[in-house]
Amino acid sequence: MQTVTSLDGTRIAFWRGGDGPPLLLVHGATYDHTTAWRFVVPELERHFTVYALDRRGRGGSGDSSAYVLQREAEDVAAVVDSIGEPVNLIGHSYGALCAIEAALLTAGLRRLILYEGVPLRGADYYPPGLIERLEAMLEAGDVEGMLIALMREVIQRPPEEIERLRSQREDWAVRLRNAPTIPRELREEQDYVFAAERFRNMQTPTLLLVGADSPPSELENAKGVSDALPDARVAILAGQRHTAMITAPEVFVAEVAQFLAA
Repeated sequence: MQTVTSLDGTRIAFWRGGDGPPLLLVHGATYDHTTAWRFVVPELERHFTVYALDRRGRGGSGDSSAYVLQREAEDVAAVVDSIGEPVNLIGHSYGALCAIEAALLTAGLRRLILYEGVPLRGADYYPPGLIERLEAMLEAGDVEGMLIALMREVIQRPPEEIERLRSQREDWAVRLRNAPTIPRELREEQDYVFAAERFRNMQTPTLLLVGADSPPSELENAKGVSDALPDARVAILAGQRHTAMITAPEVFVAEVAQFLAA
């Protein structure tokens, strides 16, 4: 484990392995660096020096009492800048939102991959009252119920997939430990509006990954973001939803390797 100190003084932990051009992985909600990437890191490390961070509030990283998305973007930028050479960056789900915002804060990026998670209009994304209901469940101590509601109503995972995740006890335990960070991230995402003019000068080549079986809004969001960026394209992962790095690691790695080799 290595650490950097983010702009607000929070310690951010990350792990390094492999050999080759730097590749930083930023996980999504409920994950940490181990649960999100365990099936793809061994193959990625054959081609890249892989850096996998724990986002603030989980794993080896610290946290702060006041939370806004900007702090997470600063965390990612701090790790990028600490590497000392141009970095390839992958963000998944909420981690993709952190990653694209970080791209505005650092000149150290070579290429950027965003796997779902960047909404055009966050306020349109959730049913009315959802966040308040999840917060009430958390306050009542029903952490698992809150996590299942998130997967069912926001990520739209089918019941059989949720049960499969629950059967993976160690990974599920990590998700439960990280679940208290969910409402604050949903609130930030709900208020997020993708302002295209902020990204008009972002020259970093960008790939937006979308699962073919993900909700249609994910493809709409990816196309909208791609259209706003100077150098971006969308790739569809056939037969996949929100977590191809877990359900089809070979498919995920192939798309990543092809884009980063260019």
